[in-house]
Amino acid sequence: MTKTKGSSLRKRTGASSPAHATTGEKSTATTNESSPQQADDDNSSTKPSSTDYKSGTNWVHGGGIEANPYLFVLIVVSPFLSLLLAYITSAEMAEINNALSWRITHPLTEMIPACLSDVPACVTSTLSAGASVLPTSEGAKLVLSFMAVGLALERFLPGKIDYGPETATGHVPKYVDNGVAHCFVYSLLYLAGSNLGPCGELAEDLVFLPAAVGRFVAKTGACDVYQPYDFGILYDIFPSSLSFLNIFGIVFCIFLMFKGIYFPSTQDNGSSGSWVKDYLWGTELYPRIFGVDLKRFINCRFSMTFWQLAGFSFCYRSYVLRGNDMDWGLFFSALSQYLYLVKFFFWEMGYMRSIDIIVDRAGYEIQWGCLVWVPAVYTFHSRFLVQHPSGLSFTTAMAIFVVSMAGVVLNYAADRERDVFRSSKGKCLVWGSKPRYIIAKYTVADRKTGKAIEKTSLLLASGFWGMARHFQYFFELTAAYSWCFLANPFENGILVMFYAVFLTGLLVDRAKRDTEKCRLKYGKYYEEYCDLVPYKIVPGIF
Repeated sequence: MTKTKGSSLRKRTGASSPAHATTGEKSTATTNESSPQQADDDNSSTKPSSTDYKSGTNWVHGGGIEANPYLFVLIVVSPFLSLLLAYITSAEMAEINNALSWRITHPLTEMIPACLSDVPACVTSTLSAGASVLPTSEGAKLVLSFMAVGLALERFLPGKIDYGPETATGHVPKYVDNGVAHCFVYSLLYLAGSNLGPCGELAEDLVFLPAAVGRFVAKTGACDVYQPYDFGILYDIFPSSLSFLNIFGIVFCIFLMFKGIYFPSTQDNGSSGSWVKDYLWGTELYPRIFGVDLKRFINCRFSMTFWQLAGFSFCYRSYVLRGNDMDWGLFFSALSQYLYLVKFFFWEMGYMRSIDIIVDRAGYEIQWGCLVWVPAVYTFHSRFLVQHPSGLSFTTAMAIFVVSMAGVVLNYAADRERDVFRSSKGKCLVWGSKPRYIIAKYTVADRKTGKAIEKTSLLLASGFWGMARHFQYFFELTAAYSWCFLANPFENGILVMFYAVFLTGLLVDRAKRDTEKCRLKYGKYYEEYCDLVPYKIVPGIF
């Protein structure tokens, strides 16, 4: 049934919202079945569920690696591939292997022909390159310190209490909404602790650092005992820190697998009966330790924060290496990605209702992906420019930056449009008119009585959401391709497009998975919605 005017909404569950990449997916449904009164206490104890893998509503038959052989292959090779990506953007490779450095920027005309001419040597050198990226104490210290600061901010920064959607087992995840504070406080702390901060040797030359701040810090004597790190540290020891993250991520996911089976935080857990699948796909939906939501911490507070700060760290290293000559392609790429992630933290609670959180369990696919794949791949195009400058003029780089920011702004506008629709329960205007939407009914089992309860969602089919079911993905891809073009693939080769191409495949797959999830949940109502909005991502094309 379609309703266009004067409709009311009875209940709303946290409809999923987009984030980026391993983190970027949303459902078009807007519902409201969770409330503070229903929320479980963070430290409440729950009995382990049975080994039924379909425990709760947050399971999609055929979802994840078993439905996508290409994803499975990628997962198998991804640890080594991440190390290889770290190696080919490292200072070490540029110093000792000029021939390989040249081939990497000319993959079609140099690297591939050279590899085909001597396949055994190519395989040997590739394996040797990846295997040369080893963890160091410096890399481990950086990663653990980075996480420790994030944990402290997660724990102590204030914020209002917000909730995710209720599961069929009755769990309502509770969060402190302090993502925006985390974003800016972490950025300031990273700057302040570096050589660009008040204790750094460049402090007196920095126009953005008030002199009063420097004088105050000097009076405290803090600079006498504190040794600031170089602002470019995220580039300098990136290979060794990523290698440590690789090992840490694999061990962490093994821990999550056993925790979900034997010590679950909620009843949304269970084993598939396959150790491989349990490890890759996960056994628990909302794992927590000492009140810390592990999925939010890894996916957002570590992964997104590292990505956000990495761009400017790489830009600084490039600036110093080039004798204080700015690479405008790298600068505007770093700036655009930073602003994109500011937007992400403003909308973090929307991500906590996304498919990454409410469907995907905490396993290798998501948690290792955020710990290792995001730093390795999502920063690749920026990291590449440290050794291979873009060569773009200020004007050209600025023009691409404007396109990228249009993608970021429109992505936010689409998110905001649905948020307003959801919060007003459909009683709002969308593009100046009353919204068109589907009233979708579905049933869940009452956690106490076991009886089926009918609930209602509204599926918005106006504005951005009337053009395509995941039109926000198009804007996200616009930004992603812009960032990669700021790396100048015409000079630096097609490898710098890797992130954008990967994200395209990821979002297409997620749009498919979201369609399957919604069809299972809403049945005929979702079919009606698809009739109204037939395109998944690009209106008129796909």
